[in-house]
Amino acid sequence: MFSQRTSWNLAPNALALAVEAYRKAGKPLLDLTVSNPTKVGLQYDGDAMLRALANPAALDYQPESKGLLAAREAVAEYYCCPRPEQADVSPEQIILTVSTSEAYAFVFRLLCNPGDEVLVPTPSYPLFQFLADLQDVRLVPYALFYDHGWHIDVHLLESALTAHSRAIVLVHPNNPTGSYVSEIEAEQLNELCRQRGMALLVDEVFLDYDLGVRRPSFAFNSGALTFTLSGISKVSALPQMKLAWMVCSGPEELVRPALERLEVIADTYLSMNAPVQLAAPALLSQRHSICKQLMERISRNLAELDRQLALQSHCARLNVEGGWYVVLRVPVTRSDEELAITLLENAGVLVQPGYFYDFPGDGYLVLSVIVPEGELSDGVRRILQLV
Repeated sequence: MFSQRTSWNLAPNALALAVEAYRKAGKPLLDLTVSNPTKVGLQYDGDAMLRALANPAALDYQPESKGLLAAREAVAEYYCCPRPEQADVSPEQIILTVSTSEAYAFVFRLLCNPGDEVLVPTPSYPLFQFLADLQDVRLVPYALFYDHGWHIDVHLLESALTAHSRAIVLVHPNNPTGSYVSEIEAEQLNELCRQRGMALLVDEVFLDYDLGVRRPSFAFNSGALTFTLSGISKVSALPQMKLAWMVCSGPEELVRPALERLEVIADTYLSMNAPVQLAAPALLSQRHSICKQLMERISRNLAELDRQLALQSHCARLNVEGGWYVVLRVPVTRSDEELAITLLENAGVLVQPGYFYDFPGDGYLVLSVIVPEGELSDGVRRILQLV
């Protein structure tokens, strides 16, 4: 009865079952996986957001396939400041979506016939497989390797290309490795896409949470057809507001027909709602306060993590350049999932095992660094004691 594209294994994994049993037992839990910014004690200007959502103009229906101009102008302003070294992003390059997931779906539909291939990084976020399955796209992984930081082996990536390769996904910075695409890697990938007639699909939801690296946005990339995705889920820490976008850039002879086709795709769904679009300037303005709060917390949490790691020699953290996560390298005495279950049951701490993100083997744990500082400190202490 059901389509092959939705024939996923939906059985809960062993860690999920262990968490369910632990919570049913009513035991206290230190959750170091929390990534929902609305649950970590941030201070929002709620009054300003609610006023913006009550705009009477939302009572009028103005179907705009790309999104309302005022909302696209607010997104364009986000790219203009504080990046004065780059040319401006035009509102005409921007298409609004309810989420980056929807933006991925639009671009997959634009570029790929059924069975065509898109290259995705590993380690990285596991959502890609579901998005690709729903769009009848085949994912081809390319590995990031670690050597005093994470890097793309562009030559190995090139060897994975076939006649069906349509795009390369970049996550800038990567989730969960926290690594940005370097300028040299960007140049190499631009050249590869030009030669092969491919596009870059760049996820930049964590772009602003950098730890001093300050890489430029791909929204200004002109070397190849590029679709840059982001949204207020991370930019303003407002995942519930459902406002995201894509910026199309690159050679004009490719950008123009891409936007024409994307406009038809977007017009087919018209998924953005008027209240959120009209509130876009106010919602985006939240980023100034929220980013400051989160960066201060991330910096303090990383400093506390490093302080505790310096007191022992068995575990280390991998270098991180940006984002909300950190990767711990731990001794391989069992599988990552078994270790995560042991930490849950014996230390009351919840972490993510590396295999969730397709790390190359065991010995990796992923922690959120936006959790309240006391919880991070206590949780890391318990982890190191047990490990």
